[in-house]
Amino acid sequence: MNSIGNIFWLILGGIVIALIYYIVGLLMCITIIGIPFGVQLFKLGTYALWPFGHDLVDGPREPGCVSVVMNLIWILLGWWEIAILHLVCGLLFCITIVGIPFGMQHFKMAISSIFPFGKEIR
Repeated sequence: MNSIGNIFWLILGGIVIALIYYIVGLLMCITIIGIPFGVQLFKLGTYALWPFGHDLVDGPREPGCVSVVMNLIWILLGWWEIAILHLVCGLLFCITIVGIPFGMQHFKMAISSIFPFGKEIR
């Protein structure tokens, strides 16, 4: 069932979301200061490709001091806008009964896009 959900996810815009994450991640990796943020965008892009059957969960020793500080910088630099976009997309998908699973994935992605540091995909 997860495979079917992932295929429909890709058709209904998941590939576009993942490509945007990857392109912005590459742009962030141009500077040394932006590399940690680019790595987090790559992680979110990978999660955006196959969200059904996967979760972003806290790492083994998280939340740590560094990840808390980096998440704070992430929010202050305006990356919370990604979460708002996922919330809007989730609400749009939840209008129909068929779109509810896709809307729920967007809600999960909104939560994980607010605090991406210290998370890993399982």
